[in-house]
Amino acid sequence: MTDSKVETLSRLAQWRIDNFAASTYKRSDPFKIGIWNWLFPEPSRLSKEQLPPPFARFMLRVTTTATNRRPYISPVYERLLRTSDDFVWPIDSCLQGRFIIDVEFLDLKIYTPNGGEGKSIWPDDMILQSLATQSTLRCLSRMLDESIHADVTINTADGSVKAHRAILSANSAVFHSMFLHDLREKESSMIDIEDMSTESCTALLRYLYGTIKQEDFWKHRLALLGAANKYDIVDLKNACEESLLEDINSGNVLERLQEAWLYQLSKLKKGCLMYLFYFGKIYDVREEINNFFRQADRDLMLEMFQEVLTVWKPA
Repeated sequence: MTDSKVETLSRLAQWRIDNFAASTYKRSDPFKIGIWNWLFPEPSRLSKEQLPPPFARFMLRVTTTATNRRPYISPVYERLLRTSDDFVWPIDSCLQGRFIIDVEFLDLKIYTPNGGEGKSIWPDDMILQSLATQSTLRCLSRMLDESIHADVTINTADGSVKAHRAILSANSAVFHSMFLHDLREKESSMIDIEDMSTESCTALLRYLYGTIKQEDFWKHRLALLGAANKYDIVDLKNACEESLLEDINSGNVLERLQEAWLYQLSKLKKGCLMYLFYFGKIYDVREEINNFFRQADRDLMLEMFQEVLTVWKPA
């Protein structure tokens, strides 16, 4: 017995066997289809630990040149291929001579060990979408960094940056209205955002262009929150609220509470009140609380008092 070389293309594996006598068998060389290196088959070296065995839908076509017989076409097989025993395909023993054997893989699915519906590797929408997204983000980053066809200037507190009307308008109904109606911004192609620094405004633009880095978002959260509220960028406002919830402590809780009240962030407000009263951290800010009450909104102080009564009501 000698091994048989296999050629592959896309979803097709083909063997050309010069001599195949009855009651014998051939063992294929390894080959690659999909994300597996097929020997038994087994996953490739990099994915062996992560990938379960494939569930394959395939059919066989056997053509012999020794006779005028019509090709043998198998039914569609559906089989989980774990070991070499699952990878045995019988061929009509009456056929002898030179053969061409095609195995066409109609589908290959991955099933997780805990069950659930299998996921086909063809087509891989996630990979395609990821590649398309990365390409788009690279283009948007270049548009912003190199001011490619930029058509609007944003004046900040300490400088100016270039941007694109279409990107701003697509992200914000407020920006869209500026350029839609006969306002000064439409005529001059300039926007004044003097309550933001150039650095924080650049962080805002990078968010709108989809290229912001985590450290820049973290650094400019409060400025981004104010801009998101001012320009009605709802997803950014929600992202800022979730981020500000993550690191409440005694050094910032009163500031966070004030921001939550100012921008009507109910989750952040609830988190601050719980931190102060349910967890008893009000004692950690006794020195700061007097100054906070002198500046806080009256309705906010009333809500804080009601929270005290709820937590400390007699049993």
